[in-house]
Amino acid sequence: MAHYTTQTYVLKRDILTFANKISHNLKRPGKKFTADMIYGILASGSCLLTDIADTLHEKIKKKNTVERLSLNLARGTPKKALAAYLANIKKWVPAAPVIHIDDTDVTKGDGRKFEAIGRVRDGSASSRGKNVYKDGYIVTEAAVLTESRHPVSFFSRVHSSHEKDYTSVNDVTFAAIERGVKLFGRATFVMDRGYDSNEMFLGLDRLSQDYVIRVTAKRKLWFRNKWISAGEMCGRRKGKMKMTLHYKGKDHDAYISHVKTRITASRKDVNLVLVYGITEHPMMLVTNKDIRTKDDVVDVARLYFSRWKIEEYFRAKKQLFGFENFRVRSLKAINCLNFYITVAMAYLNHVSLKPETDPMKARITSKASPLKEKVAFTFYRLSKGIRGILAYAKAGVRGWFRTRRPAYRQMRLRLVM
Repeated sequence: MAHYTTQTYVLKRDILTFANKISHNLKRPGKKFTADMIYGILASGSCLLTDIADTLHEKIKKKNTVERLSLNLARGTPKKALAAYLANIKKWVPAAPVIHIDDTDVTKGDGRKFEAIGRVRDGSASSRGKNVYKDGYIVTEAAVLTESRHPVSFFSRVHSSHEKDYTSVNDVTFAAIERGVKLFGRATFVMDRGYDSNEMFLGLDRLSQDYVIRVTAKRKLWFRNKWISAGEMCGRRKGKMKMTLHYKGKDHDAYISHVKTRITASRKDVNLVLVYGITEHPMMLVTNKDIRTKDDVVDVARLYFSRWKIEEYFRAKKQLFGFENFRVRSLKAINCLNFYITVAMAYLNHVSLKPETDPMKARITSKASPLKEKVAFTFYRLSKGIRGILAYAKAGVRGWFRTRRPAYRQMRLRLVM
């Protein structure tokens, strides 16, 4: 049992050290709340306040703990904590940042009391040719790949068209892009077909950013002195180079080709990279990155297929911490809770960056009892191992914050002569 106590102590100390990097500019109550949330989410594997309260082991009624957490969430995301979080994750990013931006949905089923709840397309219930709409919110996420090739989010916003003063999804997307530019400088933005718009191409050109965007078959491109659709151009060409691409957890043989062209939004030359053999219809990728050799073409294709990482990120966020299962109702509280879930996901990335020989990382991996020795996406394994170790904890994290009291508290009597 002492062995498990030591493991629990070391892991708890590492989580609190990480939490302190996020909250060091906050006042003492803010530091305690940040530690409670990050530790509670990791230890419980849940974003429900009742589950988080269970892991804190406070010597008060559970409903009082939940009420305290709820009141703090209602204040919204602390700006100083967000700034500290962004400053810390910036250290994990390589010199040539790759940023993935995408939208997902969180559905609330029969929920009617959530603030500004709207109708969203349920991605998990929809299929080709059949869209299913439910009550819920849109989540716009922007994640950058770290040195370990895992995504870490630097922008995550839950929003709805029913909000007061709401403008458009594009405005939220550009807010994410502008934060990425401010944080990382020049980067490569990788996006799917939903972002194939003239406004997006012009905006990225204006900000002097590189991009790889998958376009639809209707996209008009300049080829041999006339405008034709991307689908028609794709039918005129064939893949010339064979390569292996990793997509959705599997390796696929693909054939790729490229051609210089222009888009209707700009007079600047861009390259159209065509990928055959992965999906039923060829993938069409437009990029403003220079292509001079075969390796450059391969690099562009691999940049797009690294986009699968953000799909894994969305799935992990929902499965590991029950992101769709939140109960707080105001949008300010929902986004604050989303921030602390994002920080918990970042902690998993923090552990993934440690060398395989690190004793704590080795204990976490061992506790997860993995079937495979190596996996490309380690968040599931790390989360399971962390929950397994912290299950032995008999106390939360409040004991790590010493109560400040005056050195001498005895009442003194002053005699007046």
